[in-house]
Amino acid sequence: MTAKWNMIIDVARCDNCRICFLANKDEHIGNDFPGYAAPQPPQGHNWLEIERQERGRYPIVEAHFMPVMCNHCDNAPCMQAAKNGAIRKRPDGIVIIDPVKARGQKAIVEACPYGAVSWNEELQLPQAWIFDAHLLDTGWAKTRAEESCPTDVFRAVKVDDREMQRLQAEEGLEVLRPELGTKPRIYYKNLHLMTSCLVGGTVVTHVKGVEECAEGAAVVLKLQGREVARTTTDTFGEFKFDKLGKGSGQYEVEVQSGPAGRAALQFSLGDDSLYLGVLTLAATA
Repeated sequence: MTAKWNMIIDVARCDNCRICFLANKDEHIGNDFPGYAAPQPPQGHNWLEIERQERGRYPIVEAHFMPVMCNHCDNAPCMQAAKNGAIRKRPDGIVIIDPVKARGQKAIVEACPYGAVSWNEELQLPQAWIFDAHLLDTGWAKTRAEESCPTDVFRAVKVDDREMQRLQAEEGLEVLRPELGTKPRIYYKNLHLMTSCLVGGTVVTHVKGVEECAEGAAVVLKLQGREVARTTTDTFGEFKFDKLGKGSGQYEVEVQSGPAGRAALQFSLGDDSLYLGVLTLAATA
C-alpha cells in the first residue's frame, strides 16, 4: 500500500501561542512556490487558524484551542467544484490547488465545507494550506507548523491507510465533521475538548457549624438511572465529568462521603456545559 501524509493534532497540547500561525505566514507571505502555491497576501488569509472553545461556568471553566487548516480530504468537495484539473490529489495524499489553473475559480472557495480555502482578490485565485508539500518534497520530515511548535501539538506521519486506521483506533483520533464523508487526512486527538460538554460542581459539609470543602467524596453520574461515570472530589471539594454529549438528556449526580452523609441532584444537559453549584452533604439516618 502507498504511504500517504496525515497530520495528527493534539488539542490538549495547544495553548494558543500562535507560533504555528506565524510560521505559516513567514513561509508563504511574499514567497512564490511555482506548482505549489502563489504568495499568500499579507492580510486577510489565515491558511492555518486557531479556533477557541470555552466550556463550563464559573468557577469551573476551561478554554481550549484547536488549529484548523485544509484537511487534504480524500473525497474533497473542492476537487469536484474545480475545472480543468485545477486541483489535484497527489499519490501521497496531499491536495494541491494549482496556482495557475485555478485562477478565476471562486467556486472552489465556496465548495469547501470547512471554510479552509481563501480567495486572493488580487490574483483572482483560491488558496489553502499545502501541507508544506514544497518542503516535504525536498526532504523535510515535518511541516513548518510542527517544526516551530513548542508544545508538540502537531505530528505529521507518512504511513499507508491501514496503519493510519490502526493509529486512529489506538489513539482515539477523530476528524472534523465525519458525517460529510470527505475523508480528511487531518486527525485530532482530544477533540472532545472542543465538541463535548463538561459538568462540574462543588461538595461541602458542615463541621461544628463551619462549612468545609468535602475532599475525597465519591461522586457518581447516572443517565436515566444507569451509572455512566464516577470520580472523587479534589482538595477544594470540586468534581468534574467530561466527554458528555450535547443534549444527551436527564442526569443525576449522587455524592457519598461516609459519615459526612450524601447529596443528590438531577439536571438536564443541553448544548452547554454546566456548573451545578454547591452540593451540601447531609447525614443519613
